[in-house]
Parts: sequence; C-alpha cells; structure tokens
Amino acid sequence: MTTFVLVPGAHTGGWIWEDVAARLREAGAEARPVTLTGMRGGHDERDERDEHDEADTGTPAGTDLETHVQDLVRLIDEIDAPEVVLVGHCYGVHPVLGAAARRAERVARIVYVDTTVPQDGAPALELIPDQALRDALRKRAGEAGTDGRLAPPAPAEWQRWGSLAGIPRDALDRLAALAAPQPLATLTRPLRVPGGAVSELPTTGILCTANGPGIALVESLLELGDPRIQELANPRTGFFELATGHWPMLSAPGELAAILLRAAAGEGHRLSAPVNELPPHLRPFLLDVPEQRRERVGRVDLHLPDADGPRPAVVFVHGGPVPAGLRPTPRDWSLYTGYAQYAASLGAVGAMLDHRLHDVTDYERAAEDVAAAVELVRADPRVDGERVALWFFSAGGLLSADWLAAPPPWLRCVAATYPLLAPLPNWGHAGSRFRPAAAVRAAGPLPLVLTRVGREFPELAATVGEFLTAAEDCKAAVEVIEVPDARHGFETLDHGEQARDAVERAMRSVLEHLHGS
Repeated sequence: MTTFVLVPGAHTGGWIWEDVAARLREAGAEARPVTLTGMRGGHDERDERDEHDEADTGTPAGTDLETHVQDLVRLIDEIDAPEVVLVGHCYGVHPVLGAAARRAERVARIVYVDTTVPQDGAPALELIPDQALRDALRKRAGEAGTDGRLAPPAPAEWQRWGSLAGIPRDALDRLAALAAPQPLATLTRPLRVPGGAVSELPTTGILCTANGPGIALVESLLELGDPRIQELANPRTGFFELATGHWPMLSAPGELAAILLRAAAGEGHRLSAPVNELPPHLRPFLLDVPEQRRERVGRVDLHLPDADGPRPAVVFVHGGPVPAGLRPTPRDWSLYTGYAQYAASLGAVGAMLDHRLHDVTDYERAAEDVAAAVELVRADPRVDGERVALWFFSAGGLLSADWLAAPPPWLRCVAATYPLLAPLPNWGHAGSRFRPAAAVRAAGPLPLVLTRVGREFPELAATVGEFLTAAEDCKAAVEVIEVPDARHGFETLDHGEQARDAVERAMRSVLEHLHGS
C-alpha cells in the first residue's frame, strides 16, 4: 500500500488536505496529512482535524525549518508501508526535501504541488512570490530573532502568496479562520540537502496554470537552454497540470487526488531536451531581408538604413527571463536581428538591446536598461529623436507599462508581438507598475500595434484578453493583427504566408505611425 504524507504550505495545517486525504483513502491508499510543529491555528481545531492528522500542541521556542524536518523524519519512521510518497505544497517542500535527504531509502517519490525546486542553501523565504513581502520579512526576521512569528495574511492579502482562483467562498473563509502564525525561522533558515541526497529520487511536479506556467511554457524555456529547467528533463521527473490556482487541495481536491495516485504509479509528462537541434530562436527568420550595416554601442546594436539625414527608429525589446550566461545573447538571435534588419531595409534605424531580465525579479533593472537604451538611440545623430517606436516581445511586454502609463511626445507607437501583458500570479508583481493591462488606460491616443497568435500559451493569451478588454473600455487606439495558425515565436517556427503577412503588416503599420504627422 502507498502512504501519502501530505505536507502543507505556510500558515496552514493538515486540515487543508482533508478532502484530498478522504479521496486517497477511498482509492485504497493511506493518507497522512501533517500539521507541523507550531502550526495550530488560533481556533479550536478538534472538530476540524482529521483523525490521521499529525498535529502539534503548541509553538516551542526556537521552532525553525529543522524542527519541521524532524517532524517528518519521525513520521516516516512510524509508517509501516512499502511506499512513502512525500507531497509538499509551497513552503512544505522544504521540510519534505530535508526529511527525504535523511530517509531517502524510505521515500518512493517526492511530489511538488505548485512550487519550484529549492536549491541547497536556499531559505523558504525565496519561494514567496511577492518581492515586497520577501523584503519586509527579511527585515522582520532580522529584528525579531529566532522566535519571531509571522501573522497569517489578512483575507485580502492571501493573493500575495498565490492565485486564489477556483477556491469556493466557504473554503476561503475556512482558510482565513484556521490559518496559523508562521515561525519566521522556518522561512529564513537555509535548506540543507547534503551531497545530492535526493537527486536520484523520482519526482513529480504539479503545475497550477492559473498561478504560473504550464507544461508547454516550461518546455519552451527548456528549448531556450535555461539550465534551471534542463535538470528537470530526466526520466525520473514527471509533470501534470491543473487549471486552477495555488491551493488545488481547496479548489480541485478530486482532481488533485487523482493526479497524486497517477504520480505514485509513475505517470506524468516527461520533458525532453532537444538533441542536436537548433533552438527555435536561432533558426532562420521568416523573411529574406537585405543585409544592412550594423554597429554595436554598449548593450545596443544599431541596424542602419542606407539613407541620408536623421531617420526614425524602432527599438526592439526582447522577452525572457533569459539566463545570464546564455550565449548568444538576444541581440544576436536571428529572431531579433531579422526584425531590426527588416526595419533598416525599409528606411528606419532598427535598434536591438540586451537588457538584464534574467529572472522574474529583474523587471526593475530591465526597465532601467530599456530606458537607457532609448536615450542612447535618441541621442544618436543618425536618429530622429522625435520619431521613435518601441516594440516588445513575449514576457518583455510587461516593460511596456511605463511607456503606456506616461507616453512621451516623441513616442509615436508601441508594438507588442505575442506579449505577456499582465504578470503571472506567482511572479510576485501584484500591485507593481509592470501591468500593461492597467497602464493602457493612461495611453491616450498613442497608437498600439498588437500581434496575437492563435496557438498561444494559455497563460499568456489570458493576459492579452485582459489587456484588450481594458483597451476597449478606455477606447485606446489598438490595432490587432491576428495570426490564427501561428505559435509563440512564429517568426522562426512558422514560415507560411499567413505568418509572413503578419510581420509585414505589423512593420508597415509601425513605420506609418513613425512617418505620420
């Protein structure tokens, strides 16, 4: 018989797994929801706890991550079953990995529920998506010492920990009522998993697509060569998707239980790294454009037209995050050189920059890079600094928000191709300035050219829909170029007539706005 040890995230206890545990038992498995030391809520939970819930009786001084690791080690030692599957949600994966490192011979599989794989030496604090909250907690931890505790979020603040999509109203109320203060040292103490102790264990990742990327988007990062993803492309690791938010045990308990049973049986989608295949972003551009002169200035490449006098310019802004050590960098990708050379062949300066969006936490730094590149381009004597367009791609679309919110008079057009136009919930940018879907309300008459692909990643497509709804409400000047059969990155993937026509139409429209009065 398989025993599932269900470990909750921050502020919650074994009660959060109640519905999932019941379904697992109905299927013939054993389920052990865990309430870690110090994680009893302020309410009397005697009527709320499952009889199998391993609950503590208080919060001893000095409760930290190691305390919770030892909670699980003791539980594993008590289980008399041939297969133990450790399931960690959010923070819960830290004590799961710590315990698995000490009892690897007893663990059949580790399941990550809507959480990333933490690295040895990383504190659980790094899993909190909201950057402002992370910074505040670091400060709090330094002031409070080892015995400080973090109060549960207010009802309106739970979304700072992840998307609440799909959770019924009564379950949300119960989440708020039973939440417990989290010992700060459980979040700030580094995880220690010595010597790759768990690296050979089978693992399963459950991706909640209303909170973050799905499998297809993860595979696109694998094709990009992101080393953080490449280590997941092995036969021991499987993936599943759930179309719900960050708490699937509350929003989709039946579906989650079914996936856990399949995971224990070894099922799941396997990522496969491309073998001897040119990555999509380096394949040939779909248009054969005349070669133009190219100059490199700092992080910016200028693709120059054969023309006299200052010319209008199009600044191209790549997506990401792009790993810091990836070579070649985006300004040498055929995708972007193709666009920049195309603009230059039609009489405009095509400017392509490398910005430092290496992680989802880097948007402020990337925005500074874009602003500096724009000023460099406008100051070049070969550029008409009063006629500039900005063209954003993919996740670089979030960087358009500053320019939409306060368009300068020299900005004649903003274009976006298969863009991300609102942050994914687990990126931690709720309330930040990087929300084009909100900023468009201040864009006024600024022309916007948006290329939308029909075979888009669902996570990104949803943000485009949100943006267009907002644009319609405020009557923004948006031209939408539809490419129904195209994929994300179609310029090097789909070379059909529809795709070529879309690129030509978008470029023609941008240049018309640049040359207009």
